Amino acid sequence: MLIYKLLATLLDYPGGEYVSDLRSAVKAEGGAASLLVALDPERTFSEEEHADLATFIEWMLGRDQTDLEADYVKTFDLTPEHSLHLTHHVFGDDKNRGPALIDLSEFYKSYGLQHDEQEIPDYLPLMLEFVSQLDETEVRVFLSDAAKVFQVLAANLEKAESPYAPLIRVIENHGSLVQLAA
Repeated sequence: MLIYKLLATLLDYPGGEYVSDLRSAVKAEGGAASLLVALDPERTFSEEEHADLATFIEWMLGRDQTDLEADYVKTFDLTPEHSLHLTHHVFGDDKNRGPALIDLSEFYKSYGLQHDEQEIPDYLPLMLEFVSQLDETEVRVFLSDAAKVFQVLAANLEKAESPYAPLIRVIENHGSLVQLAA
């Protein structure tokens, strides 16, 4: 599902061509809201989630590239409570983190995903790239394993008044097994 690929991109470091590619895609579709509709034809995400994502995209595209990169580093790389490496929130630097990372990497391989060995497999954009290959039921089951981490991460970002917080809340919503049962 392309909407998860977009989320992966929005949560990754905003360097290189990605911001200009996003700007071009938004322009080609006639706005951020239209882009989201095009990427989510099954309406997997709610209107409210589309609105939150569109607001974020517009914020991002309205920023100076240098400021955007600096904000990203300050938010995610220099603040451990905002880490996009999800096992960090569970294990910290504990030695038990290693086996969890190996298990996650092996899980990806069982689905045929070969990721860059330089990237730790619990990096949220990589995880979203992975779930973009799954159906919504599989997405919910996979993301549900990190539901508590998403709650904590979103709360930490909200406390810091980060514009990235709504993105994590959207992901949290899609990791809810309660909605799957409904």
